[in-house]
Amino acid sequence: MVRVRVDWRSSCSFVGTILKWLSVPLCLPAVVALLYAESLVPFLLAIGVTFVLGIGLENLTEERTLGHREAFLMVALTWFSIALIGAIPFIAAGEGALANPVNALFESTSGITTTGATVITDFEIHAQSIMLWRQLIQWLGGLGILVLATAVLSELGVGGAQLMETETRTRDVHKLTPRIEETARLLSSLYVGLTVLQMALFYGLHIVGLAPDMTLFDAVAHPLTTVSTSGFSPQPLSIGAFSPVIQWVTIPFMALGATSFILLYFTLQGDTSRLRQSEEFRFYVFLLGLFTVVVSVLLVNDPDFDGTIEATLRHAAFQVVSIMTTTGYATVDFNVWSAAAKHMLFICMFIGGMAGSTTCSIKTLRWLVVIKAFRRDLFTATHPSVIRPVWLSGDAVDEETVRSIYAYTLISLVIFAAATVFLVLDASRVGPDIGEFDAMGAAAATFLNIGPGFGVAGPFGSYEPFSDSAKLVMVVLMWVGRIEILPVLVLLTPAYWRT
Repeated sequence: MVRVRVDWRSSCSFVGTILKWLSVPLCLPAVVALLYAESLVPFLLAIGVTFVLGIGLENLTEERTLGHREAFLMVALTWFSIALIGAIPFIAAGEGALANPVNALFESTSGITTTGATVITDFEIHAQSIMLWRQLIQWLGGLGILVLATAVLSELGVGGAQLMETETRTRDVHKLTPRIEETARLLSSLYVGLTVLQMALFYGLHIVGLAPDMTLFDAVAHPLTTVSTSGFSPQPLSIGAFSPVIQWVTIPFMALGATSFILLYFTLQGDTSRLRQSEEFRFYVFLLGLFTVVVSVLLVNDPDFDGTIEATLRHAAFQVVSIMTTTGYATVDFNVWSAAAKHMLFICMFIGGMAGSTTCSIKTLRWLVVIKAFRRDLFTATHPSVIRPVWLSGDAVDEETVRSIYAYTLISLVIFAAATVFLVLDASRVGPDIGEFDAMGAAAATFLNIGPGFGVAGPFGSYEPFSDSAKLVMVVLMWVGRIEILPVLVLLTPAYWRT
């Protein structure tokens, strides 16, 4: 077998360019630190390390090429390196749980992967600048995956890109405009626009008296983790700390963040036909409505849940949208809900939003194909001579794509099961005292990038009680889950390093 050297220098050089520019957003929390008379050291240190490391990696080679192999390596290294850099301000600040390097890495990885799982138990002791960096890194993670999905992952066949082209009626999603740079800028503008709109609405509601607890800081901080479907909040009660009107306004922004940004772009351009013709969009909206109705009915019949009809609908809709879109916000502690209601939310964890959005999990596009393919397989089992393709939005899905989706779904479930077993065994060894369902929730919440789980890791809880070994495993789960498994698994195969 002839061996061909992978051009790792090119991959690292591109990662260096990204890290170099990461020093720019780090200036924003530094400015906030100045305004609040807080220490600048955590951010100056991070800016210095990021810029020097970025320049060093960028200059590894002058002739940069990004073939398929180099792209896989670049994607994997980018998310992991940003997670390491993002932990520097937390460690340097030395406050609370984040002073522990493992906890800082967990929090940073949870941020850049838009997971929203936190180890913080003492929100009030952390500086405003640190809390803003925690929000900002999630916003950058959502923007990064959105741009990466159209500019890089679509070329590698990762993230359901082939089907995304069918669903959006766009050939070559990375060529929405003639140049990749223009496409990235266009989608980034839409992302920024939705974020700014939510900021204006939040603070506007405060000004008119409908959101008395919504400070300017909160009005800026929460939209950073809503459209990005991330879920970090500087408030220990998450969105539950604010008025019902804020909770209602948050719901559509979470849903929009998990909607294909390509479809949103065409809709804003006046072309609504793509949205109407998208089977995935109809399936996505149907599932949101279905689970909201089911959870609402379960809460109405729960003798321990005491609330008005409006409150019941609000909490049910909010939690279903939050979990299914992998945002992870909370308005109420659903740990105290009935077992049936909690299991509905657990199922929502595995669904996710649409391909081409900031959401994580398996995604509705894959589930739609799995359901259609399964129905087709049942039919052909009794009619073996019939050739019946899987149709999606009027086009036949390539059989190789169907097989890859089956494989991805199976691998996801296997990784989830293995992670659950590890967490149960680790908890029996060193704690915390958790049951199988709580371990399943923690494994799903980190691997599928949901954020809150059940039990100690519930919506108002924390992952801090887990052992350092469990946290490090969950760091890997968040990393692998965010970049859709394939880029990491490819690096582990001998074929990657051979012709």
